[in-house]
Amino acid sequence: MAGDGIGGEEYWVPECVRSYLRAAGYSTQALEDMEPHVREWDSWMRAVGEFYDYRDTDGFGRVYQVHRRTIMPAMRVCREWGSLLLDEKTTIACENQTCTDWLESFFSSSNFWGRAQETVVRAFGLGTGALAVWMDIGRKIVKVRHYDARMVVPLSWDSEGVRECAFVTRAFLNGESINQLQMHVVGDGGAYRIRTACFDKDGRIVSVPGVADEVDTGSSFPTFGIVRPAVPNTRVDFSPYGQSVFADAVDAVQSVDLAYDALINEIDAGKMRVFLSDVMFDQEKTADGKRIPIPFGKGDCTVFRKVMSTEDTITEFAPALRTEAQGKAFRLALQVLGDLVGLGVNYFDTDNVGYVKTATEVSSDNSALMRNIRKNENALQGALVDVSRAVMACSRYMGVGLPNEGDVGVIYDDSIVQDTASEKQQDMAEVAAGLMTREEYRSCWYGDAAGGTGAEAGSRVR
Repeated sequence: MAGDGIGGEEYWVPECVRSYLRAAGYSTQALEDMEPHVREWDSWMRAVGEFYDYRDTDGFGRVYQVHRRTIMPAMRVCREWGSLLLDEKTTIACENQTCTDWLESFFSSSNFWGRAQETVVRAFGLGTGALAVWMDIGRKIVKVRHYDARMVVPLSWDSEGVRECAFVTRAFLNGESINQLQMHVVGDGGAYRIRTACFDKDGRIVSVPGVADEVDTGSSFPTFGIVRPAVPNTRVDFSPYGQSVFADAVDAVQSVDLAYDALINEIDAGKMRVFLSDVMFDQEKTADGKRIPIPFGKGDCTVFRKVMSTEDTITEFAPALRTEAQGKAFRLALQVLGDLVGLGVNYFDTDNVGYVKTATEVSSDNSALMRNIRKNENALQGALVDVSRAVMACSRYMGVGLPNEGDVGVIYDDSIVQDTASEKQQDMAEVAAGLMTREEYRSCWYGDAAGGTGAEAGSRVR
């Protein structure tokens, strides 16, 4: 049996799972309150819906289908945030160096950072994502699975965050699809337990060989981490779900594609037209003996025939293009979008393609971007630390000899958008002046005062 939280066809929590959770004493109201918003954000990420495919009527009253061109701005925004926040240079730094090295090996072998970046992309688009521990007791394997808002059902929460959560995915057993529900709940002893239920296509609970109904994780830490952008949820009060990073910028998303579609239409409609007299066309005989002009290809919309005309055998018509004005509108739309989604006015500026010049220029020119990166890094850190602690706790429970990790932090690679060389130089000067100790310097840049993380740090530890 295999399941995946991301990718494939569109997936939403089926009714049989919702009924099961309600029968178990949990409310699904939070899911139902947020689902309409999540569906809307999902459609904007995929650039589908009435805005992109609609019907229009021509001057003769004929109805025809229209598709609006798109550069998928909503998805582009989310991808940019994913690449800005996470990459393979991100490091989880523990107070104990042995745990740091073990985590680095664990995450590298499982392609964790690549999948985690996908999770951030989806979470910033749909408002919520999750990283959750998965355990194979028989083979003593611990993995991390990735989910987006369509598959996350919080079970208990407060202002501090989500305490218990369920995750729903489609899995496959002998070629048949089933729905798999995994509930991460706190057991009587305070340790987290994972309860699993599987449902066939008719909504009936099925028993799957090798899948335990309930597993003790041995972890007192949450066995999942909720990923949300640092954007207040203004759609539903007191909701455990987050809000899409472009939720308040939908009009800007529309304006970008409106300007782009208008620009391309202008170019398409502005092609040169050539009108040729009848005498310019070769003729051929039909089966009934009539002579007709040989037409150009059906896809050729630049050459037209002037019927019964012998004067001005060749006439050219080239309308003036308004691409400069259209380009300015497109650029303005991109600037507004970048500003509203927290990337800064200049991030998508078409006249400033090389905006990543040097780290010093970026950090000074994009102060809004820098501030928002810091906020989102702080918000993301909690999920990464939670799942890292849970992975180590579950591995210890299954016999892996790991010491206590102590304090855990995240080292982000901000070298693209931050002048890390200048910051390091400044901190070294403070060490020389006695304003900062060598231990503080190592803690800031390498995550561990005693000996570093064993990996080159890209920025200060947060």
